[in-house]
Amino acid sequence: MEEKEKSDFRSRRRGQDRRPRPQMDSNIKGMIAKIEENLIDAIKPEPVKGLNSFERKLVHRHFDHNKSFETRTYRNGENFTLFIYPVANLEKFATEKAEESLASGDVVSLPPMGSYERFIVHNKLKTIDGIETQSEGEGGERHIQISSKKFGRSFKKIVKKIKLF
Repeated sequence: MEEKEKSDFRSRRRGQDRRPRPQMDSNIKGMIAKIEENLIDAIKPEPVKGLNSFERKLVHRHFDHNKSFETRTYRNGENFTLFIYPVANLEKFATEKAEESLASGDVVSLPPMGSYERFIVHNKLKTIDGIETQSEGEGGERHIQISSKKFGRSFKKIVKKIKLF
């Protein structure tokens, strides 16, 4: 008798008696399809408001399996806003601007971005040799400036080394 009870307990632990996962309803599927359509060529995040916690979790779960997108939820009082960031598009845009800066030797300014978007751009461009990035501006006007390095290192570092001797 005890053996049967143990085997029943083990089968439940292995997930054989689990309840099925809740499925997405058609409204959530339609909203996700619309978001994906809006983000095809976008570099700005798509804000989604008015979702309850379960709906936000479903949207997070959908986009977390795709490396081209990142999701973040921000709280303002009792209201939550879900942002879906098109990371792949943003990285591609930043790389194109960095190549433009390398080719021309000029400083290229990107449009104003939020802090997480700037973080993504800085992380992507630090892997490219010959490029420096710097955030400029305040508040909603904060943006990234991309410049090409004249020498293997930045000019400021060379000046600091010379002053040390």
